[in-house]
Amino acid sequence: MERSHPLRTMNPDPVGLAAARERVRRWISLRDPGEAAAVYYALYHPPQRTQLFLHHDASGSVDGFLAVCQTGRDLFRPVVVLRAAEPPIAVTLLQAGLVPGRPYIVQTTSRLASVLEVVLEVNVERRGAIFALDPTAFRPLPNVLVQPAPGPDRERWRFVIRSQGRVAAEAGINWRSPFFAELYVWVRPQAQGRGWGRAVLSACTASLLESQVLPLYVAEEGNEASIRLAETVGYRDTGRREVEVEGVCRRRTPQ
Repeated sequence: MERSHPLRTMNPDPVGLAAARERVRRWISLRDPGEAAAVYYALYHPPQRTQLFLHHDASGSVDGFLAVCQTGRDLFRPVVVLRAAEPPIAVTLLQAGLVPGRPYIVQTTSRLASVLEVVLEVNVERRGAIFALDPTAFRPLPNVLVQPAPGPDRERWRFVIRSQGRVAAEAGINWRSPFFAELYVWVRPQAQGRGWGRAVLSACTASLLESQVLPLYVAEEGNEASIRLAETVGYRDTGRREVEVEGVCRRRTPQ
């Protein structure tokens, strides 16, 4: 008989969190680009800002997890990463880990996306194609306008182009694990069409190559400009997809 209740591990219990992370480590593929964000948030996100919920099968082995993380991306909406062997397990984890009435940003796989509306009132949904750098296809694109700039920590520098005293284009790192780093690119609308997005992405990519960390780039499905940008720098579609939704946890109806 399946144990439907998840093990909840959260700070201030670092020993418990460490044990839960080790269980997840044995269950998830650490070097799969499609699981890279889940690996980062479950295993490497700062422990003092991480809650980890596990689900176990009848034998006691992990068959799903939910990581709830306070990030700098949005101070009021935690980033939530969901993985589960089956959709019913995903629902159980969401109900255990999310607070009714609170907003969240939830990331999961295409296979589990349909269960999110069971627990969330979804406001926004995005589907992203995960691109990984092909080092053999990467050709640096030097541009004297590109300058390094401090990021949120010493391992996450930004690369920017300034125009008229303002940042006009920027590339940086959303998150970084021992195996992968997810990059982002932003270009001010007035500066588009000049190749600056490609220049800053190239510089940020080059900065990671010596560290043996594989750069990733997530392009929203249907955004041809974003896809072309990735491909011109040497990124290739892995075939893996991620779904991200913004929504509010539904209030449960009393039974």
